[in-house]
Amino acid sequence: MDETILHAVADQALGATRKLDLKVGFRCNNHCTFCVQGDKRDHTADLTTDEVKERLEKARSQCDRLVLTGGEATIRDDIPEIAKHARSLGYHTIQLQTNGRRLAYRNYCETLIAAGVNRFNPSIHGHIASLHDKLTGSRGAFDQAIRGIQNLVALRQIVLTQTVIVRDNVPHLPEIAQLLVQLGVVQVQFAFVHAIGTAAATWDETVPRYRDVAPQVAIAVDRVRAARRTAVTEAIPFCFLHGRETAACELRTPSTMVYDGQITIGDYGKYRFEEGKIRGPVCETCTWNVRCEGPWREYPARFGWEEFVARTDPPLPVT
Repeated sequence: MDETILHAVADQALGATRKLDLKVGFRCNNHCTFCVQGDKRDHTADLTTDEVKERLEKARSQCDRLVLTGGEATIRDDIPEIAKHARSLGYHTIQLQTNGRRLAYRNYCETLIAAGVNRFNPSIHGHIASLHDKLTGSRGAFDQAIRGIQNLVALRQIVLTQTVIVRDNVPHLPEIAQLLVQLGVVQVQFAFVHAIGTAAATWDETVPRYRDVAPQVAIAVDRVRAARRTAVTEAIPFCFLHGRETAACELRTPSTMVYDGQITIGDYGKYRFEEGKIRGPVCETCTWNVRCEGPWREYPARFGWEEFVARTDPPLPVT
């Protein structure tokens, strides 16, 4: 199948809809070395079922796509009930972002599908168990997540994976890509680590340099595309994406509202651009600055701007 068609199947005309990213709580059965949520699980209570439903109802007039996330949403027993309520409200896409461990149980997958979940977004951070389990701090997490993907593919579901790029998995990004396309994943996303939360505390062991990431990402993107699947990158500036610019999710991220605990972000794109990321002096002369958000601001604060080189070639047109 053509990659453009696959992407359309996965994302359903992103520009025409608005998305709600709803964090239902911060508890998690993994302990990832790069978790952006840090210690929120220790002092932030999960939303109650009624609070989740209230947020779904409040946002429905503005949003028709939903992502349920956390923390780890599937450690709650009410996710099928929540998904069913979202479907009754008319959310046409109900996506579950998850570490994938509970998806190892096929009957649970079937329950979620029956409730209305129609996009699954499990995370895979290594090509083998020893790497993935080390990064997630949970022995057996890799085997469970892989079984979960196999269950979903057998059930003919759309599976969109997430891989966070950290120091330990940079050399293995092409192998991760190969594994995921062999499993039947529709879309493979590589997201550069955001050095906040736990990732800030483990910076020296966790945060790679873009100059080391770029060649491995290029190979990984090419392997995904060779399999006629969709490759996506996140938080990798265009000066490190030569020839793979169309993979950047920043080119097609839909307008998004975020409920993050008790915090509401009405326009995450604006928030990300104005507060999350930064552009430096080198960006002022870059021809791609009309399309590029720059890196997460913590990166140049630590490493500087020496790696970043202004481009002089014409950028992709603004659409």
